[in-house]
Amino acid sequence: MAATRTTAARKAPAKKAPARKTAAAKKAPARKAPAKKAPARKTAAARKTAPARKATGRTTTGRATTARTTTAGGGTAAKAAAGGGLRTGRSTSRSARSSQVISSLADRPERPGRSLVTSNHEVIQRWARERGAKPATIAGTEREGRAGVLTFNIPGYRESSRIREITWDDWFHTFDLRRLNLIYQEQMRDGRQSNFFRTESPDREDG
Repeated sequence: MAATRTTAARKAPAKKAPARKTAAAKKAPARKAPAKKAPARKTAAARKTAPARKATGRTTTGRATTARTTTAGGGTAAKAAAGGGLRTGRSTSRSARSSQVISSLADRPERPGRSLVTSNHEVIQRWARERGAKPATIAGTEREGRAGVLTFNIPGYRESSRIREITWDDWFHTFDLRRLNLIYQEQMRDGRQSNFFRTESPDREDG
């Protein structure tokens, strides 16, 4: 009997020991479970952050694009500096309103003899270059250190001792400062080259 009890006593702890280890082993995974959820939460946060950054990137790109459009050579700032089509005001003449607007080098007259109007620098320079015309002002009409009445010195056309040639920079500075339009013709009705031109201010009666 004593041998039996001793054996049972020895066996009892041996059976309980695995039971405790098993319980500990089962609890261990339970403690590790939050560790597994943590990466999942980080991944979700990372996914949410990524689209937000992309959206910001798109917004920034949009603004940059707008800025480039505004400052590009064919964009708004450069185009404004170079003038465009018809400038209007309280004193815009009927002839200016009835003329064909030429706002770029790509625009061409509808027909020979058509009256044209522009404020585009490139268009004006091309017209003058084709006629050998030089930018000029009328001597004695200068105002506050800048050119006065604007004109062109065209060989054999409206020649006068009062015509004084100036630089294109000075010519266009006054042209834009006074918001002038150039009313002109490319050709006469019979197709011959026309030298007709005159400047006009939409804000006052005399150009």
